[in-house]
Amino acid sequence: MVCPQCGAEIVAEAIFCHKCGHRISEGYIQGDPGRPSTGAGETPSPALTPNEKFKAAAAGLDSNEEQERELWRGGYSPKAMIGAWCLCALVSIVLLIIGCFWVGTKPWPWIIILLIIIGFWGYNLIKMLHRRLSVSYVLTNQRFIHESGVLRRITDRIEVIDIDDITFEQGVVERIVGVGTIKIASSDHTHPELLLYGIENVSQVSGLIDDTRRAERRRRGLHIENI
Repeated sequence: MVCPQCGAEIVAEAIFCHKCGHRISEGYIQGDPGRPSTGAGETPSPALTPNEKFKAAAAGLDSNEEQERELWRGGYSPKAMIGAWCLCALVSIVLLIIGCFWVGTKPWPWIIILLIIIGFWGYNLIKMLHRRLSVSYVLTNQRFIHESGVLRRITDRIEVIDIDDITFEQGVVERIVGVGTIKIASSDHTHPELLLYGIENVSQVSGLIDDTRRAERRRRGLHIENI
């Protein structure tokens, strides 16, 4: 084994060169930098510094980065309005009964009753169309993307690793039809708490978001350990 600084012959176990005092504890060996050389015929190669080793490991991880895949796409489900439609139907029947028994054939009370009925149905129809057209959601293995707005569209992205908690809630009618509201709590500064209304198959979707979050955290943790 030779000293890489002055070329003097030194023993394999030496930490410093006895001639020039150069520190050789990091060692030089062909094909395996960072370990002392044990053969005199090996070609010396410089050892990697810890910073260089870190960069090399990070570059290897980046080259094997998992491709982003879409896991779920959805939006506001019309089934979430079933309770409102039932209420509209009930109000309409009550008003019609009142009209038949107490109004008789007078035209003006009937016009008022019909306007009230049309107003109830029209309000809920506009509400459903607005929610249906103004929001959409996309879940990938790395991000949760949500868009809002009809004329002016706003798109925001939350890294699934930043999601802290996922819960969902359902009313009585919503449990029957399988829809509900998902609440996502995250460390995202724009939307620390995001509400997803009228999500169909709400239990499965919330479970998928939670599984994706935990899988991404495990993957990132393995990357850090490898580095």
